Amino acid sequence: MAVVILSDLLDWQKLNVTAFLASSVAIALPQTHGAPLVSASGTAYLPFLKHPILIYEAETGEQLRRAFNRASDRGLSIGIYTRELFTTKNENENVVEIAKFSDTALNLVGIILYGASKEVDKATDKLRFHR
Repeated sequence: MAVVILSDLLDWQKLNVTAFLASSVAIALPQTHGAPLVSASGTAYLPFLKHPILIYEAETGEQLRRAFNRASDRGLSIGIYTRELFTTKNENENVVEIAKFSDTALNLVGIILYGASKEVDKATDKLRFHR
């Protein structure tokens, strides 16, 4: 899994986008679910995703769009977050907002990619890890 985030977002926006994108994989792809974490006291805690999530930064919208297009071309599972979603207040508004734009017109600020490591690596080629 890889998250690509625009570097010009505010810190809280980067964290928010990353959390929403990670949840999209967890919801849509049950094969990514880990086992519950159980303490020695017998308390069960929520599981993690099974796979690490690498976080990359895109310095420009073009870099983010390139990763999106390369992921699409490779058939990877993709989650999206657009700039407009910072103004929505609930799921219904999110769905309406995304439906306003074609894939090529989405104002992306973050994406998550899931698939074979080799293909994710190719999609994120030339991006560096987030600092």
